[in-house]
Amino acid sequence: MANNGSGTASHADVRVLVENAEYWLNNRGDLAMMDVTVERLRARWPHARVGIPTYRPALLRALLPTAEPISGRAGSWAREHRLRVPEVAGPRLVGPVAAGWHGVTVRPRRHVHDVRAAVRARVHSGRREARGATAAADATPPTTRVPIAVQSASLVLALGGGYLTDGDPYQAYRTLNLLEHADSLGIPTAMVGQGIGPLDDPALLARAGEVLPRIGFIGVRERRRSVGLLERLGVGSDKVLVTGDDAVEFGYRLSGKEIGSDIGVCLRVASYTGVAEGVPDTVGRAVRDFAGSVNAALVPLIISEEDAEDRRSTLPMVHGFARSREPVPRFGTAHDVAVQVSRCRLVVTGAYHAAVFALSQGIPVVGLSGSRLYDDKLHGLAQLFEGGMRVVRVDSTDLESALAGAITELWNAAPRLRDGLRASARDQVAASRAGYERVFRLVEADRPEVSAFKA
Repeated sequence: MANNGSGTASHADVRVLVENAEYWLNNRGDLAMMDVTVERLRARWPHARVGIPTYRPALLRALLPTAEPISGRAGSWAREHRLRVPEVAGPRLVGPVAAGWHGVTVRPRRHVHDVRAAVRARVHSGRREARGATAAADATPPTTRVPIAVQSASLVLALGGGYLTDGDPYQAYRTLNLLEHADSLGIPTAMVGQGIGPLDDPALLARAGEVLPRIGFIGVRERRRSVGLLERLGVGSDKVLVTGDDAVEFGYRLSGKEIGSDIGVCLRVASYTGVAEGVPDTVGRAVRDFAGSVNAALVPLIISEEDAEDRRSTLPMVHGFARSREPVPRFGTAHDVAVQVSRCRLVVTGAYHAAVFALSQGIPVVGLSGSRLYDDKLHGLAQLFEGGMRVVRVDSTDLESALAGAITELWNAAPRLRDGLRASARDQVAASRAGYERVFRLVEADRPEVSAFKA
């Protein structure tokens, strides 16, 4: 609908609270999804306020100038009249300053980590009791703080991610509690780009079954597990749509006409990835041997900065190689990494969003999995980019030869696969945008004046 001059006030009244997986803004995959989400919300409701809960408000303003931080103990909306230094300075200047607050923030950060560790311990204890014929785990769900900003929200939107899983019960409960609270206030709720599961803990399953059927719309990024799990939890199929990951559009926009010549690599050693000692050496050796045989440069792709987990695991694999690129700096952006990916002919990665950035640009991927969580992530992604990805288990007894075979196959097939992968990306962008249309209608159905500026 054309601008008829009647919608400014109603648009300004729209407030969207965007829940997300990582309040520290350390993961470039999450940041890419935030970027796409904020852009789409702004395109629909230009004068709306888009709030994102975060522990680093200045960094959020630098990364996403059109969003506003929901921060502080109460989690209130930011003051509208504010200094614009972070937006002007940008993340590379603001980031180190924000990091300088570590001494101030270490206590809340340690508290979050301690709570998560305690929740995981209770979950595992509950599972052991369940296996011992206990009817259900008796773990007490954590108490999570709901930001006061929700009270004046027009929509609560859970950003894409894989956080509704046994692997991160604190984040799962935090999201479910927020969505339930919003629903109790009559505020529309939606979830986009979700990878749900693995989810086996009885208490968390029960909580999800209480909340998820009441959500207005749920877009999922894969069909391998999420769709069936939502059905078992009582979510109507009319509320669910397979959309792919929202970061697909972020990567697709950077896809160039010429095929790249580098090999991108990322390996993450963390409690949830299942990557054992010795695996980085084996992966590094296989990648270096092949890159040397085709005279390709190796580029380390750093997605997560949480405890420098990607840097610690990835940089040693390319260290000393004759042709290696520099990694992005600590406060480099998601765009910076996606540009690095655009120069690759092949990506070898254990980080999910490095694979998303590659496949969406028509670049094949060798995915590295050491856990059920990453089996679901990577195989689910592979199903949506048919033929463009090989998933290799890092606990395989013949890991080095399996890697060598997959790398050789996809390097040779890269030119042939390119157009088909980009077509798959376009299909997912269209599906994701269709999902957002359903989200918008949740707000506009009861407030027709809000859509007055819709293009």
